[in-house]
Amino acid sequence: MNQIKQAATRVEQIADVQGIPDVRGIAIDRVGIKRIRHPVRVRDIDGQEQPTIATFSMYVQLPAEHKGTHMSRFVDLLNQDNDSGQCVLDVATMGDFSQRMAHRLDSSTGDLEARFTWFIDKPAPVSGIVSKLEYEAGIRAVHEDDTQTLDLRVVVPVTSLCPCSREISDYGAHNQRSHITLTVRTRGGLGISELIRTVEAEGSCELYGLLKRPDEKYVTERAYDNPKFVEDIVRDVAAHMDADDRVLGYTLEAENFESIHNHSAYAWLARDKQA
Repeated sequence: MNQIKQAATRVEQIADVQGIPDVRGIAIDRVGIKRIRHPVRVRDIDGQEQPTIATFSMYVQLPAEHKGTHMSRFVDLLNQDNDSGQCVLDVATMGDFSQRMAHRLDSSTGDLEARFTWFIDKPAPVSGIVSKLEYEAGIRAVHEDDTQTLDLRVVVPVTSLCPCSREISDYGAHNQRSHITLTVRTRGGLGISELIRTVEAEGSCELYGLLKRPDEKYVTERAYDNPKFVEDIVRDVAAHMDADDRVLGYTLEAENFESIHNHSAYAWLARDKQA
């Protein structure tokens, strides 16, 4: 018992350097930890859950009078969520997490982002054979002065076929792999898989994990019959976002990794529907 008391006394005597007042009078907008990986279960709007590894970035606002934040508390919060050691993430739980993080670190702001791999079971267009296709996805929640903002992010690979190439060529047309990145600010009700399907429908053709020969014929001809510039892709996706009342604002970019050039074609736009 004496040894325990002595150990507790020594801990109490260790200096809390982060707690020392700072005299420079400069607040820091975001301070915390980046790129910490943690096992999670991600839950979509329909209740579907997937186990994955998420990469977290966790920040708070640091007042001018504080020298530093307590970095270990971020990791502690990440490991406290449930008995199994795995967080269950969705838009609602991320919002709660950002609020608890702000309170735990005595800050007015909690900025929490998780990025992870998301899989969809996709049937091939002709044979119907099912395979998994992976996508990059993420959820970000910001708690600031008792208000919250919630963002969903997806990176969707598609095929794009050049309209100019098809028009000027006697046969064939060049195509490329394209990545469409969409970050949506939402009031809720949007799902990860739903957002992915909305985006990939606006490429010249979707991608699939497994294709038989009849499927290859279909996707080749589908892309040829549906040529799109990078500008067409962002405009077509933007039209969906503009018409969706669940979307408060969005940032959208498309990058075509060109097959006949040593550069990418690129388009970007952002909209705040509340402005």
